[in-house]
Amino acid sequence: MLNRYKKNSEKIAMGLLSFMPEEKDIKKLQHTIKEYETNPDWHLYLWKEEDVIGAIGLRLSGDKATIQHISVNPSHRNSGVGKKMVHEIKKLYDNKYEVIAEESIEQYYKHCIQEDELG
Repeated sequence: MLNRYKKNSEKIAMGLLSFMPEEKDIKKLQHTIKEYETNPDWHLYLWKEEDVIGAIGLRLSGDKATIQHISVNPSHRNSGVGKKMVHEIKKLYDNKYEVIAEESIEQYYKHCIQEDELG
């Protein structure tokens, strides 16, 4: 289930985001979390099953919602969690924004969407 990020989940969110190559540096990671907490155009969601196992973040700009972070706990990868998060984000934002992905995750995003189009 997709839940909006709250400050009390900061350590879990930072842990998940740290799996992304561009978020390895602790200063960069702290800056990213701060941006999600303070910028009204940045939205971070956590995916919870029994535990929080995924994170997906996006930035709103004009008529676009750009997915800029997507991360799944390594022990839960290849089980469809990332795809579920993408679909939930599309459901939440598609009626108001064009949902797209940053270049670094665009291939993965297209893979998630393409499987739907194929059936």
